[in-house]
Amino acid sequence: MLLEKILQSQGFGSRKHCQHLIKSGAVQIDGQVITDVKFKIAEQQLKFQVFAQQYQYREKVYLALHKPQDYECSHQATHHFSVFDLMDELLLNRGVQCIGRLDQDTTGMLLLTDDGQFLQALTHPKKHVPKVYIVETADPISPIQIEQLLQGVELRNEKGIYAASQAEKLAENKLSLTIHQGVYHQVKRMLAAVGNKVITLHRQQVGLLDLGQLEQGQYVYLNEQQIQAAKNQSECIEYLG
Repeated sequence: MLLEKILQSQGFGSRKHCQHLIKSGAVQIDGQVITDVKFKIAEQQLKFQVFAQQYQYREKVYLALHKPQDYECSHQATHHFSVFDLMDELLLNRGVQCIGRLDQDTTGMLLLTDDGQFLQALTHPKKHVPKVYIVETADPISPIQIEQLLQGVELRNEKGIYAASQAEKLAENKLSLTIHQGVYHQVKRMLAAVGNKVITLHRQQVGLLDLGQLEQGQYVYLNEQQIQAAKNQSECIEYLG
């Protein structure tokens, strides 16, 4: 592939700007400055430097972000910060999108990608990717409420029964809840349906990809094994951070 096209695909700007980067001597491969805009090189496993900064070629990008509170999953945030404010400009140029959304007051794992097929695979209603939430509640969690969450509850304006596949009490006012659907405000509405209220909500896990020790506001590129862990339900858990 032409080097200018590689740079453009990685988010370095327009074709004209990428040509300017090459002509000005800003691009190096294996320590060699490349000034030929028609320079061709295989993109697989390619590493290169722009202004002495190291980059790796990625055909598509897959990211896991530890979303902080008071951030919206929108490019045009209205009342809070945008999660895209936490992203590198190159990623924004690539058009990365959130895979699903977290409310502004919800923290935890948010996946992003510029791979449309991957996005659809994780958000398709038939996929039923498990998501694990840590929930702090206003009132103590009762055994009856745990049983109701596992058996399923009705949600207003939604069809069917919504049940947790796992509900474990962690403390008097804290539980771990695993759901497979993703309707609007589902966890908050399920807790309301059993007579409780969510105070704080944190998503710890998507598929078998666990947030681990990744700090709030930080993101990482997923490797192939972690990408599969995000999609799968029956392999080993992959931890981040």
